[in-house]
Amino acid sequence: MTGTRALIAFPDPNTGQIVLLPYIIDPTVKLQRTPLLSRPLDIHLISSSATLYGGKLATVHDGAAVQFYATLKLATNKTKLNHVWNRGLYVQGYSPTVHPTNPNDLSSITTFDVRSGSTATRHTNILTLRSAHGIINAVSWGIMLPIGAVTARYLRHVQSLGPTWFYVHAAIQLFGFVLGTIGFAIGVRLGDMSPGVQYGLHRKLGFAAFCLGGLQTLALLFRPKTTNKIRKYWKSYHHFVGYACVVLGVVNVFQGFEVMGAERSYAKLAYCLGLSTLIGVCLALEVNSWVVFCRKSKEEKLRREGLIGGSDKRQWNHLQLIHIYSYFLGYSMV
Repeated sequence: MTGTRALIAFPDPNTGQIVLLPYIIDPTVKLQRTPLLSRPLDIHLISSSATLYGGKLATVHDGAAVQFYATLKLATNKTKLNHVWNRGLYVQGYSPTVHPTNPNDLSSITTFDVRSGSTATRHTNILTLRSAHGIINAVSWGIMLPIGAVTARYLRHVQSLGPTWFYVHAAIQLFGFVLGTIGFAIGVRLGDMSPGVQYGLHRKLGFAAFCLGGLQTLALLFRPKTTNKIRKYWKSYHHFVGYACVVLGVVNVFQGFEVMGAERSYAKLAYCLGLSTLIGVCLALEVNSWVVFCRKSKEEKLRREGLIGGSDKRQWNHLQLIHIYSYFLGYSMV
């Protein structure tokens, strides 16, 4: 971590004995422009030592432990210290290389008071926020917004509902977006609490989905009337932005599972089951819509040809029975 005054222990390349040397982690080292060289610390370090437990040939990766001892003289009226710890992969001479930068490595930090002995770690708070961020966003962006899109696509053709489908659609989408905004804000807060931790793709997808969701909400305020000439352009915009927002939201939910290391968790399994159920319902409704569309198209064609009247349903059913009877009669004669 940039700005850290560190004590780093490693085997001496000449003697093989454990050594403990002071280092200052500056930005040039983080960017790997120059090797990390030992130099005196700008704090009052009275003494320091390190002891390796586990045998002369043991390493930390094999289960050995290294215990540090250090005595510092703090400034007047200063009793709190920010403490970080980590382990690296290898050392080039006396220059340690960059340690891993996964979330566990970058969250190893705490603040303790040397007078009271109390600690104030941020690790528990981060885990709680991560869980809340994942659950809220999976429900909002990954479930509710897709359900809202489904209601608009399939319920609007149910004539008995009238305009009710629109209010149901708007209510689901608005509630989902508000809930998603809360999850988005928690994600931004997590980024502020985790300096050095960067999830480029997850962050970009989250911002893109949030912006598209905001545009959809604003579009509701500027919804033109059905008689307006620009209504068709507004509908095209609304459909494109809405489906793009849903797709990005679902993709980012799976990206979030990967970021949290929960690729094979029960939470991801439950989400996949819920999403699969929703997709199955969509397929069934889509097939039903096409069946109804084809039946109405055929009925309209017969009406234009004058075979049935505008409201003569019995005649239409009678023609259907004649068609089925003729089909089976021809089949029996063959």
